[in-house]
Amino acid sequence: MSDDGKRAVSVIGFIGSVFSPWYAWSGRRDPANHCCINVVTYGPGGRFTMTDRGRSALRQSPDSLTVGPSQMRWENGTLVIDVNEVSALPLISRVRGQIRLTPSAVTEVEALLTPSASHIWRPFAPSSRIEVDLTQGHRWSGHGYFDANFGTAALEADFQRWTWGRYPRANGGTTCFYDGIRRDGTTLALGLDVTASGAASEIAPPPLAKLSRTAWALSRETRCDAGSKPRQTKPLLDAPFYSRSVVSTVINGEPVTGVHEALDLNRFANPVIKSMLAVRVPRRARWTFATP
Repeated sequence: MSDDGKRAVSVIGFIGSVFSPWYAWSGRRDPANHCCINVVTYGPGGRFTMTDRGRSALRQSPDSLTVGPSQMRWENGTLVIDVNEVSALPLISRVRGQIRLTPSAVTEVEALLTPSASHIWRPFAPSSRIEVDLTQGHRWSGHGYFDANFGTAALEADFQRWTWGRYPRANGGTTCFYDGIRRDGTTLALGLDVTASGAASEIAPPPLAKLSRTAWALSRETRCDAGSKPRQTKPLLDAPFYSRSVVSTVINGEPVTGVHEALDLNRFANPVIKSMLAVRVPRRARWTFATP
């Protein structure tokens, strides 16, 4: 999120692109054959890119992930992301440039989202600085965040829904909340405080509080002090099964603003939704790297 709050970016590297209909239709047997670097910019000139690529587009090393024309790599403690993608309908255009994310510290937190460890969350760097230099006028700096999710089962197999939020604090740290309803009816309710130096501690979350529904009537909630009310301050991504937005809430008496996500896996499991997704997530099975 930019320091002035007017622009934002999200980048997700997928091996086994969990939101790709092509991966679901394949039976999810070969994750490497459905990889993607998903880049979305928000604000004026915003674009959405999410191309499902085949295994020939994937290259990995201990310090880098390359998927077709785009790459993530670590350089001297900074995550450098080189972007070269094409945005989806209705605004088709090239999205190019570089993003640099520098963590203030890296945590050792590994959180089980299911008792069987079929889904694991790693909030590597909840507090970071980000520098963005992309096409369509996206040149800014601001607060960044870096995490990862790992899974051995389909999301909709283990969860009905979940919400997630990360809220930067005045002390330089970040508070994160992960809430969900698992497929067996049990609940996930995780609160995590991470200082600027990377020290992490689990906290008792404040009460859940309702947010307004999205344009697709997706229900949402986040954590908020009793007697206060959270509110959306900026919409980012609004889909039939997924919402990403900027939300203001109150934690331990401190007003905070951060990024919030809501995911409805019952909707995502619907075959009609997957067919709609195919319009926004093109499949490019073949890729050839240029000879050095």
